[in-house]
Amino acid sequence: MKKILLIVAGILLLSTTSLHAQYIPGGPYDYTGKELNTITTAVPFLLVAPDSRAGAMGDMGVATSADVNSQHHNPSKYVFNKNKFGISVSYSPWLRKLVNDINLLYLSTYYKITDNDALSFSLRYFSLGDISFTDVNGEPMGDQKPNEFSIDLGYTRKLIDELSIAITPRFIYSNLTAGQYVEGQETNAGLAGAADVSLFYEQDFGFKKNKDMNSTLRAGLNISNIGNKISYSSGTLRRDFLPTNLKLGVSYTVEFDQYNKLMAGVECSKLLVPTNPVYKTDSTGHIEYDAALNPIILAGKNPDVSVAQGIFQSFGDAPGGASEEFKEVNWSVGLEYSYRDLLFVRAGYFYEHPTKGNRQFITVGAGIHYSIFGLDVAYLFTVDQHHPLENTLRFTLSFDFKSFDKQEIKTQGRIQMN
Repeated sequence: MKKILLIVAGILLLSTTSLHAQYIPGGPYDYTGKELNTITTAVPFLLVAPDSRAGAMGDMGVATSADVNSQHHNPSKYVFNKNKFGISVSYSPWLRKLVNDINLLYLSTYYKITDNDALSFSLRYFSLGDISFTDVNGEPMGDQKPNEFSIDLGYTRKLIDELSIAITPRFIYSNLTAGQYVEGQETNAGLAGAADVSLFYEQDFGFKKNKDMNSTLRAGLNISNIGNKISYSSGTLRRDFLPTNLKLGVSYTVEFDQYNKLMAGVECSKLLVPTNPVYKTDSTGHIEYDAALNPIILAGKNPDVSVAQGIFQSFGDAPGGASEEFKEVNWSVGLEYSYRDLLFVRAGYFYEHPTKGNRQFITVGAGIHYSIFGLDVAYLFTVDQHHPLENTLRFTLSFDFKSFDKQEIKTQGRIQMN
């Protein structure tokens, strides 16, 4: 089991390595864009959909209807929530195909100050379980419990009746090595600050031929984790990009009558960080350098740039050109059926290109919301057999209040019963 834990730790630590990865083909000029060329960043746990509703719809959430867990997907949705205050707790056992002690916990809450303003808060905690560290000779260096967490505080404001905007500052803490020495240098916890900028649009429509039917069109945009690079050791110039991510989505809901409602949506996302270039290599596979000691790039662009330049550069720096840029876009589609806003059934699909990570999975889930109480569950099926994400479960417990008045809360429950 310790060997498995070390392997998992290595996989997670690889996601925090610098973007100065190199592609070493059979020859220095044979890159075709069909080879594996994933984009790596620090703290990838920030991209994991923590709640069961989105988890059951292929991780789709930027343009769905407002709920308590909108903080992760699109905080701009909060002012469109019909209720006043809500709080939820989500739990996800992670990588259960490999180990049994990696978990993601998520706390989210919001409060509508007025119909046009809302405040929101979330705490995300990712535990990597017990890991036994060893040195290069395999000698034990002690057991540790690496962990990461982030804290958000968001403000949402309606610009017009159908459009809102949100700003969400974030503090990030990542302690992966617990102060261990790597290559003779002491490591420390990585610290970073970031922010999300999001927009949300919601418009209701009626049907002339059937006045009992209504529909709602929603669209959303969220650029998340815009922040400084992160470092895991002092006295080094190497700093890693945060997973700055762009999400765009649209959904359409049809309310057939007062009991039945169906929502369908699609969402795309793209990392706004540099893609690994193809470096010129010698016959032994080592990178060649020019007279200024800079690595010679055959295709793509230099990834050692500022955060702002990396964001803009990410739209055109793939060594395989436009076709590879398109492969860096992930897609989610989802469906949600609800009966009386009491019972919910959901399904979805997530697609990531095989050369960019190859996460492809089908998701299903269900929920029950009664009065102020909600319980949602999601389950993940991977397309490939024996995938580490296979059989992933998510659980979300939520409470949503129309007001803080006890009598109104009781009335809300009676209305739900009727």
